[in-house]
Amino acid sequence: MKTIVSFESSLEFVGDINEQKDCLMSQDNTQDDPGTLWFNIDVPKGHGLVPGDRVRVTVEKI
Repeated sequence: MKTIVSFESSLEFVGDINEQKDCLMSQDNTQDDPGTLWFNIDVPKGHGLVPGDRVRVTVEKI
């Protein structure tokens, strides 16, 4: 597997999508910096994450 990108960020938002999944997002005020990476991804319920937690996002080609 080839890693395309891996970065760490604080969760800005954890949203309730439905009974099976939540949405994790990090965008904050750094979105104005063109070099800053952010994310918006759905994850299964039961993750235990809250806003402010730090996470690592990795994208790999498989």
